[in-house]
Amino acid sequence: MTSQETSAGEIRPRPVVDQLPRYAAGKPPVAVDGLVSYKLSSNENPLPPIPAVLKAIAEQADFNRYPDPLSSKLRGALAKFLDVPAEDIVTGAGSLGALNQLLTTFAGQNDNGKADEVIYAWRSFEAYPICVGLTGAESVRIPLTADGRHNLDVMASAVTARTRVILLCTPNNPTGPILTTDETERFIRAVPSDVVVVIDEAYQEFVRAEDAVDGIAMYRKYPNVVVLRTFSKAHGLAGLRVGYSVSNPELTQHLRVAATPFAVSQIAEQAAVVSLQNYDQVVERVQSLVDERDRVTAGLKDLGWFVPEAQGNFVWLNLGSNSSEFAALAGAQALSVRAFGDEGVRVSIGETEANTRFLELCANYTKPPRRS
Repeated sequence: MTSQETSAGEIRPRPVVDQLPRYAAGKPPVAVDGLVSYKLSSNENPLPPIPAVLKAIAEQADFNRYPDPLSSKLRGALAKFLDVPAEDIVTGAGSLGALNQLLTTFAGQNDNGKADEVIYAWRSFEAYPICVGLTGAESVRIPLTADGRHNLDVMASAVTARTRVILLCTPNNPTGPILTTDETERFIRAVPSDVVVVIDEAYQEFVRAEDAVDGIAMYRKYPNVVVLRTFSKAHGLAGLRVGYSVSNPELTQHLRVAATPFAVSQIAEQAAVVSLQNYDQVVERVQSLVDERDRVTAGLKDLGWFVPEAQGNFVWLNLGSNSSEFAALAGAQALSVRAFGDEGVRVSIGETEANTRFLELCANYTKPPRRS
């Protein structure tokens, strides 16, 4: 057989690809007669972007041109909003795109063939092992505590000479708890200063805990800290894919080399800028979701259910082996939720009717989650 006749089935990916988990996006709800269907499986904002953003999107027309590769207008707006230098901001296709740029820059395979290590809590954001593995680095997963929190002491003790990056997800997706300022500072001081500490704050706008860590404050104090944020959740721009990292120039100069050119489209950049200009309206919408989150968590606790501290736009049900059963029952009620194997179920905060139906389902379910 000539090279031209070789079957495509003989083409193999890099060995690591077969070893990685597949990212499983939240599924849409199924149609059920007599019920409005609701998607509570992807931590999406159920509310559309604010009117000014919708208007800006509708008026955009320059799609025959490439976007500004540096997203200069957005970085300028963020610099003013966050009170940081624009040079310290690197945009990406959502915070996931910004994370990939970061991992590509600081972790992977070395010239001696040994893999760098990336430490993160588990379970946490399910894209972490995929992103780390694709860089050629090795994941070091540290189990969460019984109440769904990062075990920072164990994470610090896991640092080795091969550790290059540590990922801290706060609030932790999918369990919900935040990291406090005090514990985060102790952790940063405990790890070597040449290890990059990433504070992933995709749900930062939903946090109401007074002692929650502020990633931007940590970046100002510690040169090895990088902050990840996104417009996908609070701003309701998940479909436009716009996020960013904030870090000191010593790190940012290298991140720009790995940044994907034109990752943020002009429509995404303009939408994000206008959303920042009308942030008071974003805050009102976020607060309405926080109020619903608090109603849901209070309702679950009234039922006697254990729920980890919920500081994002979702709640975590530690249902273990009953996770698939519960997800199926939710589906029968036209609610799609996100089951994670036999670990638990994450339920996003959605429309008021959806949240009420979810609570009614829980009230009739006889196998409530317990502290693991």
